[in-house]
Amino acid sequence: MMEELRTLGTFGLRTKRELWKAHTELSRVRNQARSLLALGREVRQEREPVLLRSLARIGLVGKGSTLDDVLNLQVTDLLARRLQTVVSKKLGFKTPYQARQAVVHGHVMIGDRVVTIPSYTVDADEEERVRLSPGSAFEGILKAEEAEEPEAAEPAEGAAGPPPEK
Repeated sequence: MMEELRTLGTFGLRTKRELWKAHTELSRVRNQARSLLALGREVRQEREPVLLRSLARIGLVGKGSTLDDVLNLQVTDLLARRLQTVVSKKLGFKTPYQARQAVVHGHVMIGDRVVTIPSYTVDADEEERVRLSPGSAFEGILKAEEAEEPEAAEPAEGAAGPPPEK
């Protein structure tokens, strides 16, 4: 129960239903991998690359991965490929909830199109094209936050006390 709540907070999920959907998708992928392991050699060699290519396109497994890598996937791996999480990490939002708000309100683009679905699964090749919309109000907010961070870090590194008064 606490692990579910921790995952909800870490990835900024709105309801547990979003987490349950990710669990269901992970279960579906694992079942596919287990059924491939049970098949004969010829059929398996034909179908295994299809599953691995689709998961590699999404960015869940690497190019040279095996079915064991698919069976070792965690729900956090799926949640890390959501647009909300990618935007939070790539664009430097303070919280995943702030990133979710930016996505829902149309401030995030993938290439030339605005995507307003936080649960959109970002492909590996799309990840580099994620950006804020031109003229987005979040541009100013994120730049202001970046400017504040170095200033806040400098006094902590400096002298132990305030400067002497004259």
